[in-house]
Amino acid sequence: MFDMIIGILLASWQLLVEAAPFVLFGFLAAGLLKAFVPEDFVARHLGQSSFGSVIKASVFGIPLPLCSCGVIPAAIGLRKHGASNGASAAFLISTPETGVDSIAITYALLDPIMTVMRPLAAFFTATVTGLCINLLPADQSSGETIEVAERHSDSCSSTCCEEHPSLPQDLRQRVGAGLKFAFGDLLGDIGKWLLIGILVSGIISFFVPENFFTHYLSGEYLSLLAMLAIGIPIYICASASTPIAAALVLKGLSPGAALVFLLAGPATNAATLTVIGRFWGKKVTAIYLASIACCSLLAGWLVNRIYFWTGASISNWVSQGTGHEVSPLSTFWALLLLILIARSLWKNSAHH
Repeated sequence: MFDMIIGILLASWQLLVEAAPFVLFGFLAAGLLKAFVPEDFVARHLGQSSFGSVIKASVFGIPLPLCSCGVIPAAIGLRKHGASNGASAAFLISTPETGVDSIAITYALLDPIMTVMRPLAAFFTATVTGLCINLLPADQSSGETIEVAERHSDSCSSTCCEEHPSLPQDLRQRVGAGLKFAFGDLLGDIGKWLLIGILVSGIISFFVPENFFTHYLSGEYLSLLAMLAIGIPIYICASASTPIAAALVLKGLSPGAALVFLLAGPATNAATLTVIGRFWGKKVTAIYLASIACCSLLAGWLVNRIYFWTGASISNWVSQGTGHEVSPLSTFWALLLLILIARSLWKNSAHH
C-alpha cells in the first residue's frame, strides 16, 4: 500500500515539475489579459447575428482562462448585452476548450503539434457551432429563464464565476490588480482542478499497463468514440485535462483520441448543458452538443492523419519530456506553484 502511494505521488510530481513553469507563465499572461483588455470589449463586438460576430467570439474566447463553470455567467452576460445566440454559444465553447494557461501546459506536457492544433480545433468547433445556431429562428428568452440560468450559474462554487470589480486606470495599479486576479482568484479556482488532474494522471501512470490502449482500443474510431463518451459528461477544465491526456498518450492512446478528450471534456458537462437548455433552449442545446461531438471527432481524425503524414510520435515526445532528471530550478517552480495554489485556496475558503 505504501509503495503504491509513493509510486503515484512520484509520477504526479514528475508531471507537476514538468508543467509548473508553463503554468505560471500561463497565469501571468492571464493576468496581463485581465489588466489590458476592457471588460466590455467582447460584448461590443458580438451584437450581430452574423458570420463576423461568431468568428470574433471564437477568437476572443481562445486566450481567456475561464473554466467551463466560469464561462457560463460570462456567456449569459454577453447574451443579455445583445450578443447573438451563435456568438454567445461560440464564446461558450472556445473559452473553456483552451486558454493561455492550457496552451502553455499543452506545450509542456504534450508536443508542439498538439499545442497548435488544440486552439485551432477549438476555434473550428466554436465557429461551426455558432454558425449552425444562428441559422435557427430568433428566440427571445424570457426574464424567468434568464433568472433561472443565472441562479444555476451563481450556485457554482468556483470563484471564477464571481463578478470582479473593474480594474483601476493607472498602469501600475491595472497590472497589479490583473496579477492579483490571476494568482489569486483564478489560480485558486483552476489550480485545484489542475492538481486533481495531475494526481489522476499519476494514478493512470502507475496502474495502467504500457500500451493498454494499443491492446484494448486499437481501432482508431473506437478510441475516438470512447474518449468522446468519457469527455462529454464529466466536469474538467482545460488545464486539468492536459496532464490526464499526457498520461493516456503514454499508455498508447492515439493523439487524435487525446484531442477529442481535450475538446469535449472542458466544453461539455451536465451543469453546462443544463444551463444552455434553460437559457438558450432545447434546439440550441442539441446543436451545441452535436456540433461539439462531430467537430471533436473530425479534429481527432485529422490530427491522427497529421501525425501519420509527418511521422511524428507524440508518445516519444511526451516520454522524453517526463523522463529527464528534475533540476533544482524545476523543483523551485513546482514548489512555488504549490504554495501559490495553497495560498489562493486558503483565501477563497476564508472568504466563504
